[in-house]
Amino acid sequence: MSLTKKIRVAVTDDHALFRRGIVSILQQNDDFEVVLEASNGQELIDNIPNTLPNIVLMDLHMPVLDGIRATEQVKKDFPNVKIIVISMHDEDKFVTHLMSLGANGYLLKDAHPDEVENAIYTVFNEDYYYGPFLIKVMHSRMLNKPEKKAQKSPLSIQVGISEREAEVLELICDGITTQQIAEQLCLSARTVEGHRNRIMEKTGTKNVAGLVAWAVRNGVC
Repeated sequence: MSLTKKIRVAVTDDHALFRRGIVSILQQNDDFEVVLEASNGQELIDNIPNTLPNIVLMDLHMPVLDGIRATEQVKKDFPNVKIIVISMHDEDKFVTHLMSLGANGYLLKDAHPDEVENAIYTVFNEDYYYGPFLIKVMHSRMLNKPEKKAQKSPLSIQVGISEREAEVLELICDGITTQQIAEQLCLSARTVEGHRNRIMEKTGTKNVAGLVAWAVRNGVC
């Protein structure tokens, strides 16, 4: 893939060896420009105004300001900056909590470098990334939640999700792209984006990752 404009990436991790390894991998791709390295969340936040990254690769456990609080602060102060968490933790609670805060993707630290690059491209272009791990987490939570009803949950009706929006939301939960949803429902990509944005407004979520977390928590899809 070759872009006309480089994707500006910040790498935040307190382990210098891992951080430098990620930076080295990214620097081999001409589409990426590493504009910031930070050893903790506070250092990241202090330097975002001067570097303006498109995407932050965020560790969770760091001194001074950890990745969870940093994600929350970045999304509050710099809502256009997208965050991909890269962590050793594979517990559901970490994943769903970070998504509810507005994280755009979640990778494990043993992910292949190709998946890291793919996640960056996908988040930059589609706003969110569902890799094999994240899909597995969502599937596990759906299997372990109370019996699924055939009809929409009362909560989905309460927030005013229309039948078409429910269809779009279900496909978003399946992790497919906007263009694929458009093709499946015989709609334009712009129309799908409109439905998606209205659903986020109705549910009070910040992005698609948070929307999926909301849907899973509330049994909507």
